[in-house]
Amino acid sequence: MRTATIKRNTKETQIELTLNLDGSGKCTMENPVGFFHHMLNSFCKHGMFDLSGKISGDLDVDQHHLIEDTGIALGQAFALALGNCAGIARSGYFIYPMDESLLRCGVDFAAIEADSSEERKDATTQVAVDFGGRPYCVCNPQLTGIPLVCQKEDGTQYLFQTDCFEDFWQGFAANAKCNIHLDTIRGRSDHHKVEGLFKAAARAIRNAVEIDPRRNGEIPSTKGTI
Repeated sequence: MRTATIKRNTKETQIELTLNLDGSGKCTMENPVGFFHHMLNSFCKHGMFDLSGKISGDLDVDQHHLIEDTGIALGQAFALALGNCAGIARSGYFIYPMDESLLRCGVDFAAIEADSSEERKDATTQVAVDFGGRPYCVCNPQLTGIPLVCQKEDGTQYLFQTDCFEDFWQGFAANAKCNIHLDTIRGRSDHHKVEGLFKAAARAIRNAVEIDPRRNGEIPSTKGTI
């Protein structure tokens, strides 16, 4: 099984996670940010990845450190679990519909143009990912910047900082050594844009890291190495 365990402890965050690329979609992370846990749970469920462990950090400052560092640690886990990437498909895409949102994941490059009409209320999101060893993240979620209002079980409310979305994926791409593009073409709900992009990314990454039996364990590059 392709698994990896990563521990990242800094003065700002404490993160330990175990990833199984060939899992059943279970996320059992201890996560103090409810909306972020929902995103990781959706990522695992749709990517068929298993993720366990615990994350904590200086939420008294803000959510940025914890969310970005989790992206870094998750990217490191993917890189470790993939090793030399022998036998994998390397790139992937998926189209995912969600309520008023339509989520598109493309292989390497997704060439679709944005519909600028303000009358369109449905959302299209595209993600292209390539585990080619050259990290790059292009992130265009088109979020409003207004935090989402969330509520804990005890009734207290907190805000989810949507501006941390890009920080997570930048950290992931740099450490997973992948090329990933995340774009919202049109949309209304920030909740749906963020969640849709996590689900779209999960399916694209799932396609990319799955073993292609026709490769017979070869490195998926004309260079002979990733």
